[in-house]
Amino acid sequence: MFRFFNRVKTIVSSELNALLSKAEDPGKMLDQFIMDMGKDISDVEAAVAKQIANEKVLKNKYEEAAGHVKRREEQAIKALESGDEDLARRVLEDKNKQQQHADSLKASYEEAQKLSSELKGKLNEMRAEYEDMKMKKDSLKARSESAKARAKVNRTLSGIGDGAKSGFQRMEEKVIQHEAEAETSDELRSINKSLDDELAVLDKTSSVDSELAALKAKLQQDKAEEA
Repeated sequence: MFRFFNRVKTIVSSELNALLSKAEDPGKMLDQFIMDMGKDISDVEAAVAKQIANEKVLKNKYEEAAGHVKRREEQAIKALESGDEDLARRVLEDKNKQQQHADSLKASYEEAQKLSSELKGKLNEMRAEYEDMKMKKDSLKARSESAKARAKVNRTLSGIGDGAKSGFQRMEEKVIQHEAEAETSDELRSINKSLDDELAVLDKTSSVDSELAALKAKLQQDKAEEA
C-alpha cells in the first residue's frame, strides 16, 4: 500500500537528478512521474476508503453486540423480579457470551479505527508530497528548457567560431587582396599613361621641329632665288 509513498521519498531525494540526467526528455519524464503519482494516490485513496468502511462495519457490529449485552442484563433483572431465577441464570450466561463477543468486536473496531487514522495521515503526507512534486516539476521543466536554450546558443556560437566566422575571415582576406590588386592596377595604369603622354609630347615636338626646319629651308630658298 505504501509503495508509492516510499517511491515518492526516493524521487524527492538525489535520485531524481540521476533519473533526469539519463532521460532523453526531462520534461516528458517529469510529466510521467506526476501521472504515476496521481494514479498511485487514487489507488491508495481507494484502499483508505475501504479501510474506513471496514471500520464502520466493525463499529456497527460492536454497537449491536453491546446493545444485545445490555438487553440481556435487563432481561435477567426482569426474570429475577418475576421470581424465575433459573431463567435469569440462563440469560446471564448468554449475556456473558455476548459480552465476550462484544469485547472482541470492540478490540477489532479500535484497531481498525487506529489503522484508519494512520492511513489517512499517510495519505495526507502523500498528497502533500504530490503537490510539492508538481511545483518542483514546473520549476525543473523551466530549468530544463533554459538549459536546452543555453546549450543551443553555445552550439550556435561554437559553429560560428569554427565555420561561419573562419569563412567570414577568408572572405575578408579576399576582399583585401582584391583591393590591393585594384590599387596595383591603378598604379600601373598611371605609369603607363605617363609614358604615353611623354611619348605623345615627344612626337608632337618632333613634328613641330620638322615643320619649322622645312619653313626655314623654304625661306632660304626664296631668298636665294631673289638674289
